[in-house]
Amino acid sequence: MTQKRSIFEDVGSDHQRETTPKTGLIDTSRQGARRAIRIWLMGLFSLVVIMIAVGGLTRLTDSGLSITEWQPVTGALPPMSAEAWDSEFEKYRAIPEYQLQNRGMTMAEFKVIYWWEWGHRQLGRFIGLVWGIGFLFFFVSKKIPTGWTGRLLLLGGLGGLQGAIGWWMVSSGLRPGMLDVASYRLAIHLGLAFVILGLIAWYVFKLNRTEAELLQARRGAELKLFGMGTGLMHFAMLQILIGALVAGIDAGRNYIDWPLMAGGFLPPDPFQLTPLWRNFFEDDGLVQFMHRMAGYLLFIYGLVVWLKARKSGNVQTRFAFNAVMAMMFIQMVLGIVTVMYSAPWQIAIVHQFGAVVLWVLILRARFLARYPLAQSVRA
Repeated sequence: MTQKRSIFEDVGSDHQRETTPKTGLIDTSRQGARRAIRIWLMGLFSLVVIMIAVGGLTRLTDSGLSITEWQPVTGALPPMSAEAWDSEFEKYRAIPEYQLQNRGMTMAEFKVIYWWEWGHRQLGRFIGLVWGIGFLFFFVSKKIPTGWTGRLLLLGGLGGLQGAIGWWMVSSGLRPGMLDVASYRLAIHLGLAFVILGLIAWYVFKLNRTEAELLQARRGAELKLFGMGTGLMHFAMLQILIGALVAGIDAGRNYIDWPLMAGGFLPPDPFQLTPLWRNFFEDDGLVQFMHRMAGYLLFIYGLVVWLKARKSGNVQTRFAFNAVMAMMFIQMVLGIVTVMYSAPWQIAIVHQFGAVVLWVLILRARFLARYPLAQSVRA
């Protein structure tokens, strides 16, 4: 039987600690090793950025068709003897690219393009290994935060799909009459790489704060600006895909005058291929024209979004969209310079890297519109 307490009795500190809740429901859920997973994802992010650069250089050096087979396991080992090199070179001499474009290539020249493609595939294997070891460790040790297992599995699944699409792309260039891979397959391959990069970046942004902090930040979300940022993200992805079409058919190395094309607004004979739809993927003049026009429209829409962001009450959100606008201007200038110098690989790869930087900056600005950082009243 409990003893009656006097109304004048002081409440003890022990009793107060027992009856006062320590944390909210969100904080009591399993947070996991958010910081460790974030560092792991940042490592994967860096590797994917390097992978995009290596893939771009592989394309610019015409190295992508030097390995004519897809061997996910045994292909990890390069040729180890003169006989093995002769075998690989003989396979390459059987494809149209050698017969129609590189006939007479020496073994030394072949080894250069072979090592580029081998390094590209090897880096893909290494990224898969880093993901697999990291995911297995966090899963077995039960350090994955609640709700994050499926997200991290998705990254692995997309990585495996990317490898399959890579071979689907390469196989298109081995068919009779083909000198390069199919441009639309290249666009899908590059587009998926940017999707993976974007997902990793978004996960890193979210893991940088606790679930409670994210929930609190959502109360101050600028939904209109977030929606416009989403539109900017989609528009940028479209421009990236068209840029891949340009790279796939070397369209950036023709029509080097600017702002006109061969002295006119439209390139000459933009619809000469049949059926009509092929021109939008295979005509170098029309594809470059599409890339130019999409770039102008993207810049104009980015300017509209930036003007909207200037009215934001959050300093960090405004700064994030300022960075987007600045990088968009730099990227447009890089694109013009790339065309006017007939797309040498040194400039073209910088332009591609600029697309990576712009892509991540757009995602960061969009994230801050959805989850603004706390700031003082004075700010």
